[in-house]
Amino acid sequence: MKLWRPPFDQAEKATRPTRVLIDKERCKGCAYCVEFCPRGVLVMSDELSPKGYTFAAVADESKCLNCGLCDILCPEFAIRLEPNDNES
Repeated sequence: MKLWRPPFDQAEKATRPTRVLIDKERCKGCAYCVEFCPRGVLVMSDELSPKGYTFAAVADESKCLNCGLCDILCPEFAIRLEPNDNES
């Protein structure tokens, strides 16, 4: 779709670069975040956590929309999103 001008609130609505942080100690490998991520940013790792579970890992952080769905769906509160201020 071609717009004749950019939207007035484009700067407010634009997605900002985000870092997805996963706490291996808390993740129990339910894979809700992997299944419901709209862009496929997360995958299940082959490694085991200290408690013996496979955990979620970030596959391609550049595809993250910063929607927060993974953070909301995680029953163990193992996922956190942080703004990535290194990129502009």
